[in-house]
Order: sequence, then C-alpha cells, then structure tokens
Amino acid sequence: MLNKVDYKTQAGALKLPTKMIVDGVAVAALSGNTFPTLNPATGEVLAELPAAASADVDKAVAAARLAFEDGRWSKLPPATRKRVLLKLAAVIEENALELALMESLDSGKTINDCINIDVPEAINSLRWHAEAVDKIYDQVSPANDASLGLIVREPIGVVGLVLPWNFPLLMLAWKIGPALAAGCTVVVKPAEETSLTTLRVAKLALDAGVPAGVFNVLTGEGPDVGEPIGRHPDIDAVSFTGSTETGRRFLKYSSESNLKEVVLEMGGKNPCIVMDDVPDLDAVAAHIGNGAFWNMGQNCSAISRVFVHKDVRHRLLEKLTEVAKSWTVGDPLDPDTRIGPLISATHFGKVSGYLGGEGRVVTGGKAFNGTT
Repeated sequence: MLNKVDYKTQAGALKLPTKMIVDGVAVAALSGNTFPTLNPATGEVLAELPAAASADVDKAVAAARLAFEDGRWSKLPPATRKRVLLKLAAVIEENALELALMESLDSGKTINDCINIDVPEAINSLRWHAEAVDKIYDQVSPANDASLGLIVREPIGVVGLVLPWNFPLLMLAWKIGPALAAGCTVVVKPAEETSLTTLRVAKLALDAGVPAGVFNVLTGEGPDVGEPIGRHPDIDAVSFTGSTETGRRFLKYSSESNLKEVVLEMGGKNPCIVMDDVPDLDAVAAHIGNGAFWNMGQNCSAISRVFVHKDVRHRLLEKLTEVAKSWTVGDPLDPDTRIGPLISATHFGKVSGYLGGEGRVVTGGKAFNGTT
C-alpha cells in the first residue's frame, strides 16, 4: 500500500489537462481567456483552464449535433456502443490511480475515498450502462389484426450535462453512462472548481474509440457556460446536479428557449431523529458521524442536524463528541486522513458561519493549520 510520500510524489508528476475537448480536439477557449483551478487543501494553482463562453458552447453544440445526425454514434449497432463503453471503463480502470490523484488534488477529497469509492463506482456505473445497451427492449402495443403498433426507444439527441463539485468523476459517469449508451452525443460542463478528471476522461474516451464530436467538454463559470447550455435551441435535453436555486434556473432556461427536457438532481439535507428508545447509542453516534463528516459533509444526503429526545441528549452528545474526534483532519493525500478541506474559501466561510448561531462548540470549530 502506498503512503503519503508515495502519493505526493506521484501527484507531483501528474500531467494535468489544460484544454477543453471539442469535436475530438483539445482546444483553448475562443477568447483565449483562462481561469485557475485550485488545490483546496493548499490554495495552490493546479492549472489554468479555458474560460469558455457562449461562442464556445455554440461550437461544441454544433459538433455534437453533427456527430448525432450523421450517425457515427447514434446509428451504431447497440453491441458496438456497448463494446466501446466497456473499453472506456477498462481504460479508466487502467488509469485509476492517476484519476484518483487528480480528483483528490482538485476537489480535496481524501485519496482513500477517491481510490476505494469514487473511481471504482464510476467504473461500475459505466459498465452497468454499457451492459444495458443490448438488454433493453422495445415494446409492441395492443392493436387489431390488421395493425402493428411499436414503441421504440430512440436517443433524444444532443444532451447537456452539468456536473457538481462534490463528486466530479462519479457524477460524470452517472450522466455520460446512460446518455452515451442510448446513442446521444453530449456537451459536458464540469463544475468550475473541479474540471480536471472530466477533461481527462474525455481524452480517455477518444482513446477508447468514442468518435470525435460525441463527448465534448467545456470549462468555465455557470453564467458563461451553464446558462448558454440551458438556453441553447439545439440541445435536446439537459441533466443537472447541484443546488435547488440553480435547478430552478434550468427549468426557466428551458421554458424560455426550446422546451428541452430537463432532468434535475438537487441537493437538500435532512435531520437525523433520535428517540429515547434507541437500543444502541454507540451505533447511532457512529452513523451520525459518518453522515455528517464523510466527504467533508459535502453531500446532498449529509446529516447537518440532529433532533434528539431530551432523555438521551447528553449521552448522545458525549458519544458524538468522541466520534467527531476520531475523524482525522489532514492532508487529503495522507491515507490516514478522513476529512480533507472544504471545496473553496467561500464554502468554508458559509460553513464556519453556522458556528456563530445558537449553541456552543463542543469540539473543533477552528481552521486546521496543518497540525491541529
């Protein structure tokens, strides 16, 4: 098993992507503008990435539309698309350590989670969708003897995929898997904070045999790239994962453009409720700790509040305090680290602001300085 020094050495040797992928070619933004992507653990600039704008969206959509209409992907036999997607999953697996390191550097996720959860689950998702390609059947509808009614599934066309920053690689796999399996072409916008693994996978997709123009990636800010994708008249569907506020905007963009299909996965955290008849407070405390602190609490399903019966409140608080102390904060590239940094200074300020409300800090409550 690799240690912290090993991971840091290999991370330092990575060649990070610095170009978008449009029509199978690595390109800069048409404007030439760039923006920095940062390591949230150190504030270090990892790379300067293209700052795309509406003109870049037009270019990528045109490439995706041509690739869809000429059938280079959509009209392939299902078994052929399946083979290519399985090859993509295999190529990702061959480059698993590189992608895990890249994901950890760019997002602050712990290297253990990247290696053991994010990358393997992304591979499994792609394989699942690849295997589904030739196992989903159309239907025959009821009709009289003189008629034959068929229900046929066809790819919808060009799909815009807008990703969140909390699971960059995994959400990419969740979105490109069904879209590419169905025969669609895609224009992907990763979160501006976490673009690196998406860019790398797009290159690996070309290596695996995905035709040029089928898998396009644009990097940049939401208003500059996400909104033009949402409003583009030649995009047939959009899949978005992120905040409820931004999800509402995509519905608005659709209603004000071509009424494209919109699929939304929007975040919302729920409280954990603990009653006085709970049989095992230790197990409850461990579960709450995992729900609250895994992935730095940056999950749509994270436990951000606990409603607890007054008769077990003090005992549960003691156990939760010990559980919290067991979640080691540190360098994401250290295998012993369980909690890395929050994604950005803005998000750190938001989370820190919660501590200024009611109640008192029981443990922690201050920024990690590298040792405490």
